[in-house]
Amino acid sequence: MDKDIFTKLLRERGQRFTKERFVILQKALSYDGHFDPETLYLQIRKTGSKASRASVYRTLSVLRECGVIQQVAKTEHGTVYERTYGHRHHDHMLCVQCGDILEFYSEELEKIQENICKKQGFQGSSHTLEIRGYCKKCRKKKK
Repeated sequence: MDKDIFTKLLRERGQRFTKERFVILQKALSYDGHFDPETLYLQIRKTGSKASRASVYRTLSVLRECGVIQQVAKTEHGTVYERTYGHRHHDHMLCVQCGDILEFYSEELEKIQENICKKQGFQGSSHTLEIRGYCKKCRKKKK
């Protein structure tokens, strides 16, 4: 996503484009995996940017609304996000014990969802599938 597109999205929402918001955008897009707002904030502050926590949270909200990032999970440690812009769709399994997030893609599940939409006369544009349970590591610990 370039600066012009981001500026336009902010203007449409009545918000100003600032250097700090652009730094937040760039940092969020630099993650290949999952991230939380606090980690993002600390990484941005390490660069010397004056972006506040509030700016990080507000900008993440705009980026989520625009489809640039998505909320992956809400855990006891906070909200976890990932970049969707330029990434292929996938779903998640979330370990409720350790918080690990496993990504997966299933062509079979995608086709089932498409067929369900078709039968209902519904045109889907996106979906989020999250399976909660216990990862292998935590299941072994429980035995």
